[in-house]
Amino acid sequence: MPSVRLHALITATVFATAGCTTDDALEEPPPEMAWPQLACDPLVPSYCGYPYPSNVFTVDDPDTVTGRRVSFIDGSLPAADSGYRPSFEALWPSDGFSPGAAILAELPGALSDGLPTPESIEDSLGPNSPSVLIDAETGTRVPHFTELDHSGEPASLMIRPVERLKDATRYIVALRNVQGAEGPIAPSPGFAALRDLTPVDDPDVENRRGLYADIFGRLEQAGVARGDLQLAWDFTTASRDNNTAWLVHMRDEALALAGEDGPAFTITNVEADPEPTLAFRLEGTMTAPLYLTQAEPGGRLMMGADGLPDPNPEQPTREVPWRLLIPKSAETAPAALMQYGHGLLGTLGQIESFKDLANDYDYAIFGLTLIGMADDDSTWIADRLAEGRIDELTAMFDRQHQGMLEYLLAMRMMSRGLAEDPTYGPLLDGGARYYHGISQGGIFGGTYMALSTDVTRGVLGVMGMPYNLLLNRSVDFGIFFTLFNVSYPDARDQQLMLSIIQNFWDRTEPNGYVPYVRDNLLPDTPAHEVLMRAAIGDHQVSTLGGQLMARAIGAEHLVAGGRSVYGLPESDAPTGSAYTEYAFGLPPEPICNIPMTACDDPHGKIRRLDESKQQLDAFLRMGQVINACPGGVCDFPDQSGCDPGATTPVCGLE
Repeated sequence: MPSVRLHALITATVFATAGCTTDDALEEPPPEMAWPQLACDPLVPSYCGYPYPSNVFTVDDPDTVTGRRVSFIDGSLPAADSGYRPSFEALWPSDGFSPGAAILAELPGALSDGLPTPESIEDSLGPNSPSVLIDAETGTRVPHFTELDHSGEPASLMIRPVERLKDATRYIVALRNVQGAEGPIAPSPGFAALRDLTPVDDPDVENRRGLYADIFGRLEQAGVARGDLQLAWDFTTASRDNNTAWLVHMRDEALALAGEDGPAFTITNVEADPEPTLAFRLEGTMTAPLYLTQAEPGGRLMMGADGLPDPNPEQPTREVPWRLLIPKSAETAPAALMQYGHGLLGTLGQIESFKDLANDYDYAIFGLTLIGMADDDSTWIADRLAEGRIDELTAMFDRQHQGMLEYLLAMRMMSRGLAEDPTYGPLLDGGARYYHGISQGGIFGGTYMALSTDVTRGVLGVMGMPYNLLLNRSVDFGIFFTLFNVSYPDARDQQLMLSIIQNFWDRTEPNGYVPYVRDNLLPDTPAHEVLMRAAIGDHQVSTLGGQLMARAIGAEHLVAGGRSVYGLPESDAPTGSAYTEYAFGLPPEPICNIPMTACDDPHGKIRRLDESKQQLDAFLRMGQVINACPGGVCDFPDQSGCDPGATTPVCGLE
């Protein structure tokens, strides 16, 4: 930590540069890291809850990895129009904030002039970037883009890291020279008092002078001058165990209960030769431990005395439906097992779209419904949004724990139990086990591939993370935002709530898991490799999220005739994990947080290409990343569906 003498020198230098004198200023106290717990931060007086995330929304907790615990003072969160005021205080204790949620602030009247965008990420690391994000310990700058919210009014200022932040790490955020209509925006009186060492009659400001001695000192060491600052604050990210321990525990306990042969199963329906490409369509159920108060939407995780999930003592198991398609090709050579992850709020029935792939490449494809993000969750989710009961959405994430556990158990059951069935086992190669997920299945595939002890190679299609980044940029969530607008018409309330619930979503979605797919592995888990494929101009899952996921995994970029991607090393023949993009002749994607809507949606087009099927098979079978596109260029403009003169949707920037 910088010395008191160093801080005195820094203070004198800053005030000389700013045209002030230390004679007019208060004496700066020694730096310290101590935070008051606040309901509202007077540094952003225009909106209670900003800046967020912030350590002033935590309390000391020596029993956590970080020494902090997120804690919102009861009644401090915004109330819905119905009068309901969410409270997260008793739910899901967390030792820090999400390493993937938007960093939120408000400078009233701010313009986007000069802010780093998704097309100028490198500017965020430059000496004059208006937004700065540093690792507090090392001073290392974090690449990001900064945007004004275009989902509604008033517009929040949102900083989005393009590299997944580290776990259990303190970060410092700074804003400087952000422009308004008449030049740089003035800081709030509270922040100006801290920056300029002037008195202020507010204990929530005065009590942080030691903290800000530390913050200003660390920013100075990182090359960020104190006198230019309009706002600065710090926050701490959650630990890895905070995000992963529940699912790892559930996985290990459930697999141990299942034994070497995997979970018990029952075949409930058999269709022989149902279609020209299929030998059998099998349906059945699998017995899985139930960790919820109820399997239906709204069920909560049962927690033991150790703070980890426990099976429900009154209903310790549930029967999980599954479906398996065995191709005709398996009659010649046993088929490899491919577990399919379905799309948004879908069902296991989506495997029916892959009958030709199964037969052409000899895969027996099976699927489950991922409860927590399935068709029967949609109405339950919509009701909570419409009523403003945002804290109750944590039950959705509880249910996702059960759904992901069942995904993991299903491969053990198929490869160990069903593969030994005297009738159908000879048609299956239980030793060849792969994962293929598309859209939501590609997203949650990142979690699956970090956790699976049976599958080490997977293909993730049109995927991305975190949901906090994806939601505003997706056409799929329009109806949900319509309901959200009814309960919370102030767009700042929406962004704050979306960032808060990302803390909980990290425990099931890939933002909490993908750094451990290949390296820094979860306990007793093998290393995995993944092939990620994105569609430029996707209307449903922004490629920004796919690129962030690829960087977090440590993938190489298989360049297929298209654009370069910030932070991804390029290769004609990647080894290990890879990211690649397919183009379909669409205009550029909008750089703000609105959905791409121009031309035909390419979201479902990659999987239909013969070239992509060849690429998928080569990766799953042999671990090879190939480019099967004509001339190595994966661009199919004849599929754009664009009308003449089609253009990028307008952001409505100032």
